[in-house]
Amino acid sequence: MSDLVIEGHDAAGLRAMREPVLAVYRQVYADQLGDPFRTPERFWERLDAYASRDGFGMVCGHVAGEMVGFALGYPLPARSRWWEALRGEYEGDQAFTREDGTRTFAFNELMTVPAWRGRGFAHALHDALLADRSEQRATLLTRPDNEPAHSAYLRWGWRIVGTMQPFPDSPIFDAFVLDLP
Repeated sequence: MSDLVIEGHDAAGLRAMREPVLAVYRQVYADQLGDPFRTPERFWERLDAYASRDGFGMVCGHVAGEMVGFALGYPLPARSRWWEALRGEYEGDQAFTREDGTRTFAFNELMTVPAWRGRGFAHALHDALLADRSEQRATLLTRPDNEPAHSAYLRWGWRIVGTMQPFPDSPIFDAFVLDLP
């Protein structure tokens, strides 16, 4: 992993790296690009929306100048609608779902190019994105059938708190939470 160089970026940095980010996305989701929710254009719309949020942050990993992965997210704003789609134990629990703009970091994406997996890069990107966060907790969504991601998140301390379908055309995801130091 000593070859991995991680750099932090803000919204302008994300937008400047549109093509390398989309190249990673196309490799990660190569077998799903025909799904309307998974098109690169639709993915970029979501990224652009995330980048418009206060506190947006991104880390990119490079090996010999090649982008091998990235992670990004933003703090949920006060009165966020994030939890409205939550189903399960915490559904409707105001103490759990209340957001004030500083409580929860939405960990929106973590991707590593398939050829670079198994080297600890995803964990390094994960940790780098969360390293300096001031929020109390982080949340993320992953497909229930994505066993490698599920296993990794559980190993890294995340816990499942329910399920969500954040967009009408999106899959149903498992919702995770991680308490931050």
